[in-house]
Amino acid sequence: MTLPASQAAFKSFPGGSVYCVTKAGVVMLTRVLAHELGGFNIRINAIAPSVITTEFMSPIIKIDWNDPKVRETASKGLPLGRVSDAEEIASVALFLASDLSSYMTGDTVYVDGGALA
Repeated sequence: MTLPASQAAFKSFPGGSVYCVTKAGVVMLTRVLAHELGGFNIRINAIAPSVITTEFMSPIIKIDWNDPKVRETASKGLPLGRVSDAEEIASVALFLASDLSSYMTGDTVYVDGGALA
């Protein structure tokens, strides 16, 4: 099982109180469920991405990811110098669902371009 966390579980931002606390709860839920479900050979992990080029925020603000200035602004402070695409997050989810991660449980994988480095 893979749960959706966020870098916001580890790095706060103004106006993000509910979102940050909720994502921190997902991280702890991942750890607790690893203990509770491990005996049934059920693995549970979380993915903590940073900015992803999706329409996630579209109900609040319209983001044009095709605009180079938007991408540049969103990429500031990221060591890799760019935001991620959904496919990059999906590839980590596929890894966590595969036997390649058979000894991983209770972990949160940061897929954040180095934002928390």
